[in-house]
Amino acid sequence: MSRAKKHRGSQGESATRPSAAPDGSAASGGSATSGNSAAPGGSAVTGGATADLTEAEILQMQDSMSGEWGESAPRKAKAFWPSATRLAGTFADHKMGLAVVLVFGIVSTALTVWAPSILGDAMDVIYDGVRSGAGVDFPALGRLLLAVLGMYVIASLFDWLQGRLLNDVVMRIVYVLREKIEAKVNRLPLSYFDTRQRGDLLSRTTNDVDNVQTALQQAFASLVYAVLTIVGITAMMFWLSWQLAVIALIALPISAVVIGIVGAKSQKLFTAQWRNTGRLNGHVEESFTGHDLVTVFDRQDAMRETFDERNEELFEASFKAQFYSGMIMPIMQWVTYLGYVGIAVVGGLRIAGGQMSLGQVVAFIQYSREFNAPLGEVAGMANMLISGVASAERIFELLDAEEQEADGEITVASSGPDGEAAERRIERAELTGPTRGHIEFDHVAFSYSPDKPLITDLSLVAEPGQTVAIVGPTGAGKTTLVNLIMRFYEIDAGEIRLDGVDIRALDRGAVRSQIGMVLQDAVLFGGTIVENIRYGRLEASDDEVIAAARATFVDRFVRTLPDGYDTVIEDEGANISAGERQLITIARAFLADPALLILDEATSSVDTRTEVLVQEAMAALRTDRTSFVIAHRLSTIRDADVILVMEHGDIVEQGDHDALLDAEGAYHRLYWSQFASGVDPDEEEAVLEGSVAVTGEVAAVTGEMAAVTGETAAVAGEPTAVERGTPPTGG
Repeated sequence: MSRAKKHRGSQGESATRPSAAPDGSAASGGSATSGNSAAPGGSAVTGGATADLTEAEILQMQDSMSGEWGESAPRKAKAFWPSATRLAGTFADHKMGLAVVLVFGIVSTALTVWAPSILGDAMDVIYDGVRSGAGVDFPALGRLLLAVLGMYVIASLFDWLQGRLLNDVVMRIVYVLREKIEAKVNRLPLSYFDTRQRGDLLSRTTNDVDNVQTALQQAFASLVYAVLTIVGITAMMFWLSWQLAVIALIALPISAVVIGIVGAKSQKLFTAQWRNTGRLNGHVEESFTGHDLVTVFDRQDAMRETFDERNEELFEASFKAQFYSGMIMPIMQWVTYLGYVGIAVVGGLRIAGGQMSLGQVVAFIQYSREFNAPLGEVAGMANMLISGVASAERIFELLDAEEQEADGEITVASSGPDGEAAERRIERAELTGPTRGHIEFDHVAFSYSPDKPLITDLSLVAEPGQTVAIVGPTGAGKTTLVNLIMRFYEIDAGEIRLDGVDIRALDRGAVRSQIGMVLQDAVLFGGTIVENIRYGRLEASDDEVIAAARATFVDRFVRTLPDGYDTVIEDEGANISAGERQLITIARAFLADPALLILDEATSSVDTRTEVLVQEAMAALRTDRTSFVIAHRLSTIRDADVILVMEHGDIVEQGDHDALLDAEGAYHRLYWSQFASGVDPDEEEAVLEGSVAVTGEVAAVTGEMAAVTGETAAVAGEPTAVERGTPPTGG
């Protein structure tokens, strides 16, 4: 379930920002399929309300919405030729290859076009010999036929070489196109993914690219052949008889009109087809990702109905697109047959008048057939070409999306000497010396939407080594605060300084390399457990990985798995529990050894006993590190140096646990609201302390942390796994 749906109607952050997961990645869209959708004005649009809207109003509303309908697919077909021209422009870097392809094509076409004229001469040899009674001159006929055979063999060879080279050029273009898309995705701001459906983005980067590749490989090759053949045959037909050539060329303007009218209609339908493909893919992706949730709420029928609706929309768009594009070929054939009738009649009259020989007319008929063949092939490939251009439009939309400002090019509003508004570029800077972890927010303002401010004037200082806990109701801006530190979003005003340096002056990579982040939603990648832990520091040795795993109590459950650390994590970690997935992400942060640590509800999926151990492990990890801890269970952050209480994007209180309770303000109300059922927080703390005493394992944490940093340690008086030389893949 997307956060947009989960928090709909709440104040503060959830009411102002797009759907985003806690880690800043885009949450799955699609809330509109099973619930109300937020209208542009912020009101809910129910299923009954939409029935009263006109189609134009619905389209306008869809274009302005995020989530399910915000995939940014074109609602109306753009101009065909600008997109086709831009697609053709991708060949610009392969001019030499295209020149060779063109030369081979010209040679192949010239020989193919010349051959019917030689066959016409052969026909005249046969006809003249029979008519004169002298017999057929077989030696001359044999020479002509051998010449035609050789011409066709050589033409076929050059045609094969042309196709081979063209295929190589196309594959290189698609290769570069995929690289551009990948690079573009990494340059896009997080807000772009917040307002797009993942299924649609995947469709653009996979289905649309494959469709463009098919169009370039087949349709473009056909166009090259068709253009060269039409030019060559046209020249030969005018050389034989301009009167017959005019009759044959009547098909051209008619074909252009047909392709123009039908093609424009097909273009819109193909665009709708790929748009609906993206929407259907998004729904399927959501169904698979949220299968457990769909089952829990018994929404299988609703999801199936939504699938049927979108599948029907895709069917209708695809059927209409193929129907209209399929009309081109029959119409072209009808025009061709009319041309044959005209050529036969006029050609017979010219033979009777002695103006042309039988061989010339036969050759001309052959030319007219070969002239119409490329036209028919172009017509047959028109639907593929139109579909490819429609996919190219969607890809170009992605490539043209506004990127985040590059490092070193950040500009902020400022005041000139006379108080007039001006812009100031933030000059690049670097951190000198080891990072101490001093974080300062200086009158920071930020909003996801310009008309809905979230953080208006936030100032705070986190000293090196301090643990800063952030609490508050859902939607208060807690995750937004740490996302700003990570530079997932750029602030609107004020400064955030790391060790006295504005983080906007630092490379994003330099900032994030100093920060370790453990998210509420554990994100694991395909691969083994040891590879997922090593993701925190790729150059780490197996011994360091195991030491981090032991320090975070990952080693305990890994040893029970059949393949140990070599256990391959299935899709989204389905073969291990949620708590185990979260422990692995904590081990990943341990291994990274960051200067700053951000914990976003990092123990939300672990049991109480494990939470006690992990809390102690994280306490050791937080030593000498500036830490920001987001927590809803306030009993877990009572030992924080500073507790920030946020409401509606602002800090309303700050201080330590005891001082905030004595103040009897927002923190006091929030704290005691968790124990409204009569549970005494002091008793809960005693229970937790008792749990620590029972397990007897917390004392090992310090020793395990020493193993992470390379120090010698012992667990319960025994040598560590590293000292014993325990293999990294133990079972």
